[in-house]
Amino acid sequence: MSADAAPPHVLVLGGTTEARRLAEALARESSYRVTTSLAGRVASPVLPPGETRIGGFGGPSGLAAWIGAHGVTRVVDATHPFAERMSFNAAAAAALSGVPLLALRRPGWEPGPGDAWTFADSLDGAADLLPGLGNRVFLTTGRMGLHTFADLDGLWFLVRSVDPPAGPVPAHLEVLLARGPFTLEDERELLARHRIDVLVTKDSGGSATAPKLTAAREAGIPVLVVRRPPVPEGVAEAESAAAVLDWLRQQA
Repeated sequence: MSADAAPPHVLVLGGTTEARRLAEALARESSYRVTTSLAGRVASPVLPPGETRIGGFGGPSGLAAWIGAHGVTRVVDATHPFAERMSFNAAAAAALSGVPLLALRRPGWEPGPGDAWTFADSLDGAADLLPGLGNRVFLTTGRMGLHTFADLDGLWFLVRSVDPPAGPVPAHLEVLLARGPFTLEDERELLARHRIDVLVTKDSGGSATAPKLTAAREAGIPVLVVRRPPVPEGVAEAESAAAVLDWLRQQA
């Protein structure tokens, strides 16, 4: 890149720990301009270094228009593994704008010895399976999907989230407002104090929320795991910020 040339402008579709780590890594490299886009679903998000943008784009065409208007040269989809709509919008926008796209996805979780995991392909599938697995539920699938479990009146739910849930929720619900990461000791104490007998989680992967799985294994509690949706066809994937940096250098 010549002295007068503008640095490559990387748009990071964020909201995850991996997105923040990538923004930090890019900020340390003077050869990139980075903008992180956040959906705005959390009232007081922890902002990453670099430029930030909060709110939706208005679908693939709106995102493609923003990419063109702001001189974005690379897009990294570092959204949550279950932000399916945003990932497909990113793929469509990248195709419309002709800008290279990479999906940053942390590795998923795998059951180990002593785990009692049941898998579902969706939140609806998890709601169907749940009554046969337990009565006191630690539901960690996010506040946006609580309506899926709202009709399960025979079960008691504990939900932990950064912001209070809204909309239809289960009749027997306790909400714990907290922001992770959580330690193994935190999770052991929570499961015991609330007499949890089944854990429901999405296969989010990563270390920040993994201690709950260890605590469930130790307590002999079954875990209902919602599988990830697929990354859009044809979109390359990376598992770490370091791998994204390698990809960006190859694009130069």
